[in-house]
Formats: sequence, structure tokens, C-alpha cells
Amino acid sequence: MSETSTGDVAEAAAVVVAEATGNWRRAGIAGAAIGVVAAGAAAGVALERLTVGRGMRKKARLALDASGPYGALRGAPGKAPADDGTTLYYEVDETDPDVAAPRRRRLFGRKAPAPVTVVFSHGYCLNQDSWHFQRAALRGLVRTVHWDQRSHGRSGRSAAAAAGGAPVSIDQLGRDLKAVIDAAAPDGPLVLVGHSMGGMTMMALAAHYPELVRERVVAAAFVGTSSGKLGEVSYGLPVAGVNAVRRVLPGVLRALGSQAELVERGRRATADLFAGLIKRYSFSSKDVDPAVARFAERMIESTPIDVVAEFYPAFAEHDKTEALAVFQGLPVLVLAGDKDLVTPSAHSEAIADLLREAEPAAELVIVPDAGHLVMLEHPEAVTDRLADLLVRAGAVPPAATVGRYGSTAQPGG
Repeated sequence: MSETSTGDVAEAAAVVVAEATGNWRRAGIAGAAIGVVAAGAAAGVALERLTVGRGMRKKARLALDASGPYGALRGAPGKAPADDGTTLYYEVDETDPDVAAPRRRRLFGRKAPAPVTVVFSHGYCLNQDSWHFQRAALRGLVRTVHWDQRSHGRSGRSAAAAAGGAPVSIDQLGRDLKAVIDAAAPDGPLVLVGHSMGGMTMMALAAHYPELVRERVVAAAFVGTSSGKLGEVSYGLPVAGVNAVRRVLPGVLRALGSQAELVERGRRATADLFAGLIKRYSFSSKDVDPAVARFAERMIESTPIDVVAEFYPAFAEHDKTEALAVFQGLPVLVLAGDKDLVTPSAHSEAIADLLREAEPAAELVIVPDAGHLVMLEHPEAVTDRLADLLVRAGAVPPAATVGRYGSTAQPGG
């Protein structure tokens, strides 16, 4: 394969859109907009990736899929019915009561607090496995719940959207989180942890069920998320490019969603292009473990294009700044990558500023050289800060030591 320019990548993106929609006129506009995104991505991706033979790249992906342990951790499965009938899948990692209870009494003393459940909510186009490192580190130390948002992972398709109804809303996701809590952690104190869309889900929970947060939540962590104004994000593009994308992308996604089967074939055929896009918008470090990058790529690839289309409008409408007030007075961690192009760190700073208006003040952590998937890119930084939060909340004793970060964790480990 000859050396590929950013212009070639942009042209390839336009062809994908054209083939998917079957409408060359529409694709001329849409392709130009998406081409800008592709060109921007190509500028940030090592070009040698695009100069290696396609067969060799395919073999490399298969080898990474076979060797990487990421996403292999499993817990006790459960299902929760959402208020519209959608089935939500979750897994629980329990602590061994015969081991955990004596240990808690030994470390905390006779007045050991009630066991805490930590509920992890993942982001857009991901699934519960995106918390692999943190899940591996906390196993056996604290009870955790990991769930798949509707239409993601093992959860059922959003009933209304699949039937051609209204797109999914962030408010609906908040109600979904309540259903999962009711099923998996109906009593006892809670710590809520959310990344990106998962953090927005937590805000929606607070907006609809403020009494639940006030009565049961003892700490919260917002990772790479936003309380609103996502329509102003530039995604690292020049002004002209991002304006073009904003104008046409919603319509393009609807068109692609209506041709889901054809588009999925196109995604497979242009896997290298989309791998470059995913890496550009997921990570910042140049030395990300290839197996971790492939793991993220695989999660995102598994999200059908019609699901991508169903969820996208919710982000432009998302505004839950007022709901954040419900978390004031709690130990809160607000963490983001300093080079996050999807939910820039300025959005985390805005969340922390609001939550600093009450004591205890929220802790703001900006991780250097980190992109949107900071919990995969710099797992030690995220896990350490999360462990500190759990200590502050009384969820784990100060003398406790978190486990491995998951880089070599095997199923059940």
C-alpha cells in the first residue's frame, strides 16, 4: 500500500458515506464534513499504520484480540426492567462475606459502616468492560455493580427508538440507572462512578430522584464528562470544519442508521480508517498499549450505527448543571484528561467549580497526556484517585490496598 495522505483519508470517508446512503448528492456534503473529521484524525495518527499491508494489519488485530485479557472479567449476571420495558443487563462483583466482614471489623473496628456498593456507568458507544482496570483493582475489596446502558453491550435495544419513536434522552438513562440500582443494590450506601455519558446519566438520576442521592449516595466520581454545552465542542477541528460537521452530522447519522446493514459492511471494509478515528478521539499518549487500543476499538465497533444515530441528538440537548447541586456536600472526584477532544477538561473544571461551593469541596484532577478514555489510557491515575475517594467516603478502610490494575488480570482474578 502506498503512502496515504490526509486528503486520501478524507476522500475515503466520503466514499463510505456515499455507499452507505446510496445518494451521491447528499454524500458530497456529508462526505466533505466527515472528511474534515477524518483528515483531522489522520493528522494525529502515526502514518506508518496506513502504510502497512491490509492483510498484516488484519492479522495484528486478530492477534491482539486473542492475547488481550481486557474485558474478560465477569460477575454475577442480572437483568433490570426499565420503565419502558427495555431489559438492562448488569453484573455484580460481590465480596466474600466470610472474608470481608472480619477484615472490615479488623480495619475499621467495632463500628464498621454498612458495606457500600459502587455502581459504574459507562460512556457512549462503550460497555461495562470499559472499566476493566478499575474493576480488576477493586475486586474483593468492595461490592461493585457494572451495567450496560440501553442498546449497548448485553442490554436490550431501546424499545421506543427501535420502533422508530423518539431518540434516546439522557433523562431516560437516569431512569435506567434507577432501575439498575433498584434491582442490584436496593438498600445500603452507594458510590456512583460515571464516564462521559455515564456521568450525564448520574446527573439525570439526581435530577429525577434527588432524594435517592441525598439519602443513599455517599460519594460520586465524574470522569471525562460534561453537564452541558456540548454543542460548543470543536473536537479539535478548525472552526469551518466543525461548523460543517454540526450542520450535517445529525442528518447523516439518521441516513446511515436507516441503512444499518450496508453501513456495517462499510465499517468492516474500512476498519483501518475507523481505527485511526477511534485512536485519535480516545487517547492522547503515543505509547498506549496496542492491546488496550484494540480493546477500545472493539468496544466501539460493536455499537451498531443505528444505535450511534439514536443517541447522538441527546448530547446537544443535554443540560444538567442544576442537577449537580444535589451532589454538593458529598465527597466528589471530578477527573478528566488534559487533551480530551470529546468532553474537554474545561467541562470538568466547570463541574468542579460548582461542586466547590459546598463542603467538602470536590477534588479536581486533570490527568496529563490523556484523552477521552483516560481510565484505559492511564488506569493507575484513575484507580488511585478512585481508591482515595472510596476511603474518603468510608467505603474502604484507609489501610486497604487496591489490587492489580488489570493489565494481566484473568477471568475471575
